[in-house]
Amino acid sequence: MAERSAGLVVWRRTPSPRVAPAQSDVAVQEASSSSPSGGTREDPPASGSLEVWIAHMGGPFWARKESRAWSIPKGLYSPDEDPLAAALREFGEETGLVAPRPAGGEPYEELGEFRQRSGKIVTAFAVEAPDFDPPSITSNTFPLEWPPRSGRTLEVPEVDRAEWTPLPLARERLVAGQLPLLDALLPRHP
Repeated sequence: MAERSAGLVVWRRTPSPRVAPAQSDVAVQEASSSSPSGGTREDPPASGSLEVWIAHMGGPFWARKESRAWSIPKGLYSPDEDPLAAALREFGEETGLVAPRPAGGEPYEELGEFRQRSGKIVTAFAVEAPDFDPPSITSNTFPLEWPPRSGRTLEVPEVDRAEWTPLPLARERLVAGQLPLLDALLPRHP
């Protein structure tokens, strides 16, 4: 029997940008061309475009990776456990947060079941959460032998950070097996 996992896709529409009433042309140009670290900023996503809240996997293997190193909060569940209950539990364990609830008492949206290359089946749910913007997360940890076969064990977080991510960037960041979750979400919320 294949392992089963359940997760929650948290999404929102990009909020409208806040513009100060009186900015000089110089201030606007400086704000859009460089970041505090001296790099060039990406253009912000268009107002109203879809964003998903995804988490970067923790531990030394993932520390310097961005592409295909992010995931929705999810985890394994037993055959006698309700998949939605498991998705909400895993969200809490991986982020230290209470999962956002659907507005108006609506049910969570079931996106479906998705078979991963490993054979694992992920049952995914979605919730729109326009006001969800936690300042930080506190993930659970697990023991990891690092470097491999060294005999040394580290406690590492399952995820080390999470953030709102525009859909095009999320497609680059998410592990490849989770891209079908975005494909299932988008037609429902064009």
